[in-house]
Amino acid sequence: MPGVSVRGLSYEERRQLAVNLTRVLSLYRSILDAYIIEFFTDNLWGTLPCSWQEALDGLTPPQLATLLLEVPREGEVVRYRSVWPLTLLALKSTARALAFTRMPGFQTPSEFLENPSQSSRLTAPFRKHVRPKKQHEIRRLGELVKKLSDVTACTQVVDVGSGQGHLSRFMSLGLGLKVKSIEGDQRLVGRAQHLDRELLQTLEKGDQRNPQGVQASPRRSPHHVVRWVDATALCEELLLPLETSPRGGARLLLTGLHACGDLSVALLRHFSCPEVAALALVGCCYMKLSDPGGYPLSRWVAALPGSQLSYRLREGACHALEEYAERLQDEAPGLRTHCYRAALETAIRGARPELRRPGVQGIPRAHEIKIEQYVRRGLQRVGLDPQLPLDAAALGAQQAQENRVVAFFSLTLLLAPLVETLILLDRLLYIQEQGEGDLQQGSGPTGSSSRPHRSSLAGNCQATCFSHQWDGSGMQGLFRPPLVCIPGVHCKRAPQH
Repeated sequence: MPGVSVRGLSYEERRQLAVNLTRVLSLYRSILDAYIIEFFTDNLWGTLPCSWQEALDGLTPPQLATLLLEVPREGEVVRYRSVWPLTLLALKSTARALAFTRMPGFQTPSEFLENPSQSSRLTAPFRKHVRPKKQHEIRRLGELVKKLSDVTACTQVVDVGSGQGHLSRFMSLGLGLKVKSIEGDQRLVGRAQHLDRELLQTLEKGDQRNPQGVQASPRRSPHHVVRWVDATALCEELLLPLETSPRGGARLLLTGLHACGDLSVALLRHFSCPEVAALALVGCCYMKLSDPGGYPLSRWVAALPGSQLSYRLREGACHALEEYAERLQDEAPGLRTHCYRAALETAIRGARPELRRPGVQGIPRAHEIKIEQYVRRGLQRVGLDPQLPLDAAALGAQQAQENRVVAFFSLTLLLAPLVETLILLDRLLYIQEQGEGDLQQGSGPTGSSSRPHRSSLAGNCQATCFSHQWDGSGMQGLFRPPLVCIPGVHCKRAPQH
């Protein structure tokens, strides 16, 4: 899938990319800011240019996936049924050209081809209690952290927001890393410690059955700490070493898998501490970022006109375009729910005009019932009379526009990667701004400061944050010296001995 490779961009080119992104997002903000449940109440279809309406009207979900989102089926020949307006074609090209490369394509990882529930690259003890998606993530990120720890001479890994400790357990008991695991929820920490003991017992039984395979050094479980990490202040516990390094001060590697909202911000701010040698971050839940405080972080992006991102824009950036395109190609019945919910919103406004976009608890198997049944159940769930008179003809007319609703939502997803790119680019620019002192002193690409552990601090870092949709792929060949081109990882130069 085409896009921008951040590793190939200079600092000035990254700043210019931020300028271009804010300009494009400003142009199409009316689409991005729209809530699909207001498709009928706000006449969202009518807000599109007439030429766009003509091009998109009547397209089936698979055609939307192929023509608009440019995610065709393997071997499919792309054919337009009509000449599309240049403005719509330009939007498609711009959305692809300015977004960070999202590689590899959306596909089932090879480790699940034999069994979709079990990663073939993880042994059975590490798969227990872990869902397939998480199995894939902890293995790929864990292996990356192990390599990054080796090349940056880190003495300890700190897993922040560790939850039940699946990643921490794999890194410590599977990869032999020294791990501190920080989580704010006492219940999750208790669960993590229980799973640690269970895994240790399983591994010890395996050692007894196969004495030749026993590792030389004793196994060491993660060290768990109950602590909330505040994005606005440094956390001393996070920076404390588990034990004193014989070579002097500790060198920490911070990592967070699905670091939600401001937790990602906290990790980025701790990266400037001298104890921190590297950061591997997979953020998520951009809509939970504090405003202000969580975005924008960099001075450059904050100063750009149109850089502010509403809750709706940040929430949209959390959607996986590739996954939705697969649903479109499969003509998933659940796509109908977009239209049903928009029809329900019309009925709610008719009954109580001041009630806007109320939360509606999920209606089971909504796509299998008639639109009138859905609306009545929805009315009841928001505290309104489900027996309110409904206009059957109006509901039928709304259901007839089901593909238009899906087409408009597909447009918003086409632009969503641009929002995520701006958020991630802002984080990278923020880190680079923290290293401007070294840059102004003239340190080179691999660092030549008199402070070797800070010599390539962020300002020289050639990297970006992982997308929240990162599947861990594409890590081959990352660890070639000099360490200035590691995608998805922020690292400082290893100390010189």
